[in-house]
Amino acid sequence: MDMKKAAERADGMLDDVLRAIEPEVRWAHDTTTLGSCSLTRRRTLMTIISAQRRGSFLGVVERFWKNSGYRITSTNNSADFPAIFAVTEDGFEVALIVGGEGQVFFEADTPCVQESEVADPTTKPNTPSYEGMENIPRPNIHSDFWSAATPASPSP
Repeated sequence: MDMKKAAERADGMLDDVLRAIEPEVRWAHDTTTLGSCSLTRRRTLMTIISAQRRGSFLGVVERFWKNSGYRITSTNNSADFPAIFAVTEDGFEVALIVGGEGQVFFEADTPCVQESEVADPTTKPNTPSYEGMENIPRPNIHSDFWSAATPASPSP
């Protein structure tokens, strides 16, 4: 596999997890980092995930990754900055990281692959593009569900 194909696979993994989140969250592409034989694709959520709904959000993602055959390698159970890290059978690593002001970041790291050109992601974000800006803004899109100030009710 070369870097171009690995980037496409990483994009697909990020697309899949974002599609699995209901109700839908709003996101933007973040930077791609190239290493000598690997790369990292990133997505940043613009939906406000309240502290009260954060645990439910992480649970949705963790269940999706487990059901997709990913192995959870570690978690950070911090109340303010939780994170989940997982790996696929073929060595791709994914992460959900909660940062400052509760902003959620997704990353997909490729294993070492053959060097090649890498195209920009082809999936269109469901927020304005922040291309050319030094930093993506903090989350600023309200969701009646994910931004609510009350815990999510358990499913029956």
